[in-house]
Amino acid sequence: MTATLYCFGESGNAYKVALALTFAGLEWQPTFVDFFNGGTRTPEFRALNEMGEVPVLVDGETVLTQSGVILDYISSKTGKLGGRSAAERREVLRWLFWDNHKLSGNAGTARFLANFLPEAKRPAGVIPFLQGRLKAAYTVLNDHLANRSWVAGGAMTIADLSCCGYLYYPEPFGFERSDWPHIDAWLSRISSQPGWQHPYDLMPGNPSDRA
Repeated sequence: MTATLYCFGESGNAYKVALALTFAGLEWQPTFVDFFNGGTRTPEFRALNEMGEVPVLVDGETVLTQSGVILDYISSKTGKLGGRSAAERREVLRWLFWDNHKLSGNAGTARFLANFLPEAKRPAGVIPFLQGRLKAAYTVLNDHLANRSWVAGGAMTIADLSCCGYLYYPEPFGFERSDWPHIDAWLSRISSQPGWQHPYDLMPGNPSDRA
């Protein structure tokens, strides 16, 4: 059975899931959600996800929201991209939770404010504040990757896919790969995996569509 991922190209959280589905070898198809024209606020979408967010994964009778939950589901279902022991699984989850709180949460907001919200509507001081928090997160991740290839364990896991979700996007939000050599090398390792695609190639929806 082919799973359906409700997503749009600009969503870093949906991109994490799209990568996991691809790398885990599950059959899936994207369904475009027109976020910028209110697609997540319709009654039909809210019936699917009361939180009004993508990603949403529909796999048979299973309907899941929140990227971390979906990543864990994909790993558990396929036996891929997870820790090889109970201790490694806990380490995977540790980085998944860290990413949602420290990295992706701030990166997604900073990127949205800096690129997709009209300048007149941007709250003063918020972008620099978020960029300061992101610099601290990049430092933690870069140092962690200094002597290891992957975030948790000896192979790529959903922890890597969670942490990398926003870092391939071209829009400026305060991240330059060249400033963080260990992150840069790690991103190259992920993108060299069979099946990897840029978010705007893997999912429908692109800022150029609205230009």
